[in-house]
Amino acid sequence: MNKNEAGAVILRIVLGLTFFIHGFVKFQGGINNTVGFFDSIGIPGFLAYLVAGIELIGGIALILGIGTRIVSVLFAVIMLGAIFTVKFPLGFLGNGQMAGYEMELALLAMAIFLAFANQSRFSLDNKVFNKEEGK
Repeated sequence: MNKNEAGAVILRIVLGLTFFIHGFVKFQGGINNTVGFFDSIGIPGFLAYLVAGIELIGGIALILGIGTRIVSVLFAVIMLGAIFTVKFPLGFLGNGQMAGYEMELALLAMAIFLAFANQSRFSLDNKVFNKEEGK
């Protein structure tokens, strides 16, 4: 394993863990709170279930290396939504009461990187769907 591949694996696991925890907390804290928040900012509340589900299931998938490109694209869409619907008006560092979009931008960059990165040898996708025989 070279340095770039090791870095990509670490990035994939950390991004997956981050989204998994965010999705878990949305359900643990009562998904109705997130539904209410979505409604309050003009986003249909049912999308809270979709976002939390993608974060939870996608986080696990990313940690395991299943569907990395697809999950990464979904995470990028979620981050773009968060930045432009909630965080952008607060500025990069926030307004002193709420955080800005710096974390969402970093997670977006990580997701975009993984969407374009080569498949890792250390993923379930590679073990199950390896196209190269004998490896």
